[in-house]
Amino acid sequence: MNRGKLLNSELAHAIASMGHGDLMIVCDAGFPIPSSAWRIDLAIVQDVPDLETVLTAVSDAFIAEKVAYADNLSTNNQPLLEKVKRLFPDADHEMIPHATILGEMAAKAKVIVRTGAFDPWGNILLYSGVDVPKWFSKPGVVAPEYYAKKLGK
Repeated sequence: MNRGKLLNSELAHAIASMGHGDLMIVCDAGFPIPSSAWRIDLAIVQDVPDLETVLTAVSDAFIAEKVAYADNLSTNNQPLLEKVKRLFPDADHEMIPHATILGEMAAKAKVIVRTGAFDPWGNILLYSGVDVPKWFSKPGVVAPEYYAKKLGK
C-alpha cells in the first residue's frame, strides 16, 4: 500500500506524470471540462469532496510553481482565496479572467480534477514546478535568479 496520504490511484498517477510547467486544474462540480481532457472525476454529491480537501491532498504531493484563479475570486469568494494562498504559500499567484479559465486554459490542461464543490469561481490552476533545493543542489550548478530567490540566495 502507498505510504503517502493520497489514496486515489489516478490522481497519484496524474501528479507523477506532471512535468515542469504542466497545468492541472482542480475545479468545482460545474466546470465545463472539454471532452478531450484527461478527466479525474472525484465528485460524489454536493461538496463531497470539497475543494479544500482535494487541494490539501494535492498540495501534499505536488509542487506548484504557480497558482492561478479567477480575477474576481478576491471579491466574490474571499474564503476560497485565503485557503488557496494558505495551501500554496511558496507558489507565485496570478489572477486571470474567469472566461479564460473556462476556455483557453481548460483546453491546455494536462489533467482536470473535478471535485463535488459547489464553490463559485472554484477553479484553481496549478502549474507544476520543481523541488528547488533538490534541483539545484549539485556542486557547480548555478540557479537562475528566479530560483535563487526561492533558495534565499
